Amino acid sequence: MLKVGLTGGIAAGKTVVGEMFVALGAHLVRADRIAHGLMRPGQAVYDEVVRHFGREILNPDGTIIRAKLAEAAFGMVAEGTRGSRIDELNRIVHPVVIRRQEEWMHAIGMQDRKAVAMVEAALILEAGAGNRFDRLIVVTCNQEQRASRFAARQKIDLETARKEVLRRMAAQLPDEEKIKAADCIIDNSGSLENTGEQVRQVWEKLRVEAAG
Repeated sequence: MLKVGLTGGIAAGKTVVGEMFVALGAHLVRADRIAHGLMRPGQAVYDEVVRHFGREILNPDGTIIRAKLAEAAFGMVAEGTRGSRIDELNRIVHPVVIRRQEEWMHAIGMQDRKAVAMVEAALILEAGAGNRFDRLIVVTCNQEQRASRFAARQKIDLETARKEVLRRMAAQLPDEEKIKAADCIIDNSGSLENTGEQVRQVWEKLRVEAAG
């Protein structure tokens, strides 16, 4: 089995690229979905997040308001301590997410020794998890496309999106650093057809390596 990490900065298009790989035969799990499950009431991660960030991030039914948690993590940082709150959140969530990813990849490998097991996660390198994968794919795009995609996804205006993208990217490694660690790079700045062709080329290499 081949373990593959799929990463990239905010709104680079990781999910679209991941779906393309799945269509070609890859098994894929999204770290974001694992994290969402861990933040449901009754989970130990949920309890820790509420303890650290307060009940102000909760709906009346006790579920976490993701927008409020994001604001607490990205927006409540004093000058000179940039990233301290997001680091606090990551220290709670990342170890458990990584453990669940490892369990998932092990299960895939037990089912199919020639599988390509892919984990889509924004913070693979930031979490120090890069060495857990056989191959690392980094998805990139230009800054204006990030803002445009984020604006559409969050249903906000473009200028607000630009500021929010910059704020969130400050808590991530720059693309230049991610590219240095990458085995494969997919530039998602062009058309979907162009991205798809890059994905197909990468897939052929992954498939052959997994089969070998």
